[in-house]
Amino acid sequence: MPGIDECLLEAMRLPGALGAGVVDWTSGLTLGTIGQSPNDDHEATAAETAELARMAAEHPAFRATAFGATAFGATAPAGSGESGDGNDGGLSVEDVIVTTRTGYHLLHFVETTFDSSVFLHLWLNRDEGNLALARLRLRDLAERLVL
Repeated sequence: MPGIDECLLEAMRLPGALGAGVVDWTSGLTLGTIGQSPNDDHEATAAETAELARMAAEHPAFRATAFGATAFGATAPAGSGESGDGNDGGLSVEDVIVTTRTGYHLLHFVETTFDSSVFLHLWLNRDEGNLALARLRLRDLAERLVL
């Protein structure tokens, strides 16, 4: 089970990895960083990506739905055990992916036994990175990460 530093080192082994961080999305504080930062300031990058992560995690349009219902005002069938409001104690959002002309930013939310508000941020070079592979590897890293 890797800690934050080991997790970030593994993330940087991905093809095209430019930089990575573990960020608390409620406070915008970084718990660890490695490599480059898009604006040459890891703390500013953490605060900016945390704002994006927080919007995705808390926005009603991205809440989990049951039985194919939409998130736009629908509720789950009675007796299903789901509230339909996405407020079941866990996050509905797994990843946020932002593409730019030169890179990919992948934010992967970390699920923990306590009330987690942490995500992994990976910045990839668009020409060298493999977004699908990065998403799979970050999910694996997040599952093994010890906070």
